[in-house]
Amino acid sequence: MKPVRQVFFVSDRTGITAESMGLALLNQFDNIEFKRATYPFVDTEAKAKEIVALINTAASKCEARPLVFSSIVDENVRKLIKTSAGMHMSFYDAFIGELEDELATEANHSIGRTHGMHDTERYDKRMEAINFALNHDDGITDRELQKADVILMGVSRSGKTPTCLYLALQYGIRAANYPLIPEDLESSELPRMLQPFRQKLYGLTIEADRLHHIRSERRPDSRYASRDNCRREISTAEEMFRRFNIPFTNTTHKSIEELAASIMLAAKLQRRF
Repeated sequence: MKPVRQVFFVSDRTGITAESMGLALLNQFDNIEFKRATYPFVDTEAKAKEIVALINTAASKCEARPLVFSSIVDENVRKLIKTSAGMHMSFYDAFIGELEDELATEANHSIGRTHGMHDTERYDKRMEAINFALNHDDGITDRELQKADVILMGVSRSGKTPTCLYLALQYGIRAANYPLIPEDLESSELPRMLQPFRQKLYGLTIEADRLHHIRSERRPDSRYASRDNCRREISTAEEMFRRFNIPFTNTTHKSIEELAASIMLAAKLQRRF
């Protein structure tokens, strides 16, 4: 059995930064099982003391001390968290001092700069991109499709919708998507809706066994989910991509983060914020 370590992610805001930093490190240790807990909005000394008590309780029940990843701006709150019985790793302790020395200026130590709404213009661009992705999901409409930065196309359940939403949320990219239905796959032409936008097209494909598994959860024992149908649709879609010189990538073994980053690079897209 793998050894188990308790992990606490503690933040004065959403916890996303602490989790991202911690998971990037913990993912390098496959031989240990990590039991994780996230505590956002720890922005007062009173809340910090409550978290310290939780960490200390966990430490008293385990042979190995808990790991604590924090992203807390307030120095007093941060110091309290560091009094716990865990091994403490602070994003700000690690980097702010060195940056202040290099930039020859003091940081403003403002809470919520990373995932807050202090920059309303940046936030509005993100919301605009998300609304665009939702309004152009599954080929709902070609209205204002010319405003798309990229149009993802592929067979049903190949990962188009979540990828579009992640591109919008993370990069502010206006991403639309179009599902290739049987009529499209039987045609020798591009779907009519997509023909004016060939330079914006990007294809997604997937391994047949994986697609069969995903579709079976939605429509078990259906022709739609059968392995033979999945293989046929994927093969025909890839033939279409090659025929029209549409770049495409296989989503089977890519996380949504990897997939979005590879699309950004291959399609030469620039983030909007």
